[in-house]
Amino acid sequence: MRLFHWSLTLTVVGLIVTGNVGGLWMEWHLWLGYFVLSLLLFRVFWGLVGGHWARFASFIYAPTSLWAYLRGRSPALHRVGHTPLGALSVFALLLVLLLQVFSGLLTDDAIFYSGPWVAWASPEWVDRASDYHDEVGKLLLIALVVLHLLALLYYKLVKREALVSAMLTGDKLLPEPVPASRDGGLPWALAAGCYAVAAGLTYALVNWPLV
Repeated sequence: MRLFHWSLTLTVVGLIVTGNVGGLWMEWHLWLGYFVLSLLLFRVFWGLVGGHWARFASFIYAPTSLWAYLRGRSPALHRVGHTPLGALSVFALLLVLLLQVFSGLLTDDAIFYSGPWVAWASPEWVDRASDYHDEVGKLLLIALVVLHLLALLYYKLVKREALVSAMLTGDKLLPEPVPASRDGGLPWALAAGCYAVAAGLTYALVNWPLV
């Protein structure tokens, strides 16, 4: 998961930079978008079969759990992996990224870039996808990234929790024992298999209009 997290972080930064620079950098923007799609598909698969704290089931919270967390009364288990508030951020980021990637497949700027799905889509859908990708989705993504960074600063400076170091090492000091996430050869092999399927599905999605 650490490899996924930092790969996604760096690639999203690259997408934002190349998308704003434009021009000849759009070729890089295209390939980075495909890589992000493969990472997102991997995350969906890993959310179903991955380690305990990576599974979606471990951080789908009821509204009452979110309210308890905001009041500082949530149980320790809700503060180990993704907190109730952090889970909302994760799902929002995944949704916005998926919408941004799929709208990018339908985007045509009529100059440097034409998405692989443009050829079979109607002009109306291409216009809608292009407008969303260039004007709405990009701003939503930047806003979520900024919000994510502000949240990390808040936890570091106010709550005195080193979330970044936990993201780097995969370890977190806790006041009581909790279920450990799986690590070792078998989980890594499963993760590699999940990414191989995700990469194959990405290739199929990108190229199927050309078949």
